Amino acid sequence: MSIRLTLSAFLLAAAHGALFAQAMPEGYLCCNMRTDGKWISDSNYAEAGKRILPPGTPAKVLAYGRHRVMAKIEGADQVLGNDYSRNIPLDAFAQRYVVAVNPQTRIGTFEPRVREAIKTAKLFAGMTREQVLMSVGYPISNETPSLDMPVWRYWLSTSEEFQVVFDAQGVVKEVGALPLSRSKILME
Repeated sequence: MSIRLTLSAFLLAAAHGALFAQAMPEGYLCCNMRTDGKWISDSNYAEAGKRILPPGTPAKVLAYGRHRVMAKIEGADQVLGNDYSRNIPLDAFAQRYVVAVNPQTRIGTFEPRVREAIKTAKLFAGMTREQVLMSVGYPISNETPSLDMPVWRYWLSTSEEFQVVFDAQGVVKEVGALPLSRSKILME
């Protein structure tokens, strides 16, 4: 093969790769995320054996796989699973969860009750959309395709759902959940 053909093939491959380059965000977790030590799903189920990684936890995206974002979080390898938000491109999905600015700075400006709600992954009427995101994460996009919607739908498990209802100003009006689920998500 001639040098000209080899160089052309290299340049074509490099150009092709550049078209598919994905962002590798580095910074902090945006919100409370539940992990089993290796896996974090966008469903963010509150299952036994999982612990919460708080907003502001150091995080760095390392690679992308099929519906997966490999990351170093809290110094350990973790996988962010895009299980139910597959209508979002994977790099945009990663940028939802790994943000450049530490959210703890913003959380520090909130009133004590809001800070406690975020710390415990709970909600109460009067919280803003931003505060809800920090506390319980993003709703899965196949059920809440736009964050401008007046109702965000979440799941505590495969069978426990709750809904966050916002007023016209983007403030929580109510949280709808079955009685057994209410104590898991509502702050007293």
